[in-house]
Amino acid sequence: MSGVEGNENYSIFRDCLSELIISKLAPSKERRRVKGRKNEIKPVKSQETPETAAEDLAEFIEFLAQEVFSGLDDQLQSLSYESVQNDNDLATKYQTPLDSETYDAVYSNIPPSVLDSFSSYAVLPPTVDPSRALEPVFNAYVDAATAAPPEHDHTVRAVECELCDRTQLPLTYHHLIPRQMHAKAVKRGWAKEWELQKVAWLCRACHSFIHRFVSNEELARELNTMERLLEKEEVRNWARWVGRIRWKKT
Repeated sequence: MSGVEGNENYSIFRDCLSELIISKLAPSKERRRVKGRKNEIKPVKSQETPETAAEDLAEFIEFLAQEVFSGLDDQLQSLSYESVQNDNDLATKYQTPLDSETYDAVYSNIPPSVLDSFSSYAVLPPTVDPSRALEPVFNAYVDAATAAPPEHDHTVRAVECELCDRTQLPLTYHHLIPRQMHAKAVKRGWAKEWELQKVAWLCRACHSFIHRFVSNEELARELNTMERLLEKEEVRNWARWVGRIRWKKT
């Protein structure tokens, strides 16, 4: 495994790059053949199976993605929702669509071998300027890398309780930092302003348990993520117990 493969953002970039390559190299519909003469010389058919072709394409995309991503600076490789929320200059720099100065700086780090591969495998039509071809890829990458996680977006509703994993239950959203504690949390440095609206989708039983188990201040100060809540043995025990209570399907 190369170093970049351990970076979560690498997977995002590879996905964005693959969209461009797959759209260009997708097999076209085979034209209906006109019946030829009996003794006509037939072209030799490729022995490559669809499975082999798909594997080769995946390897090609992986190679290009690794080559490009490893050449990006650390700032761009580690771009995240949190990083742009904490740094206004960074947020401005990577506002999409990327301005020409930012994109040109990114493009200058792309290895020549990648551009040669694009030409050799006819990924891009001859009429396309290679220097601009990857612009939509980087715009898509920045958008995906800096997108708000589900806990910051009330419209992204879970399908199961995030504590006990039960489905087919009405869910309510639990403010990971209770609203009554917002001002104090920011003042004391427990959370930043942009973190205040983080939520988790919980069933009523789990939601009530959390507020019985711990005070609003402790939630805001120490247990303001699902990961931290689940570090508590009492919470894990509750989740296992209540998770066994399932309604029969009607």
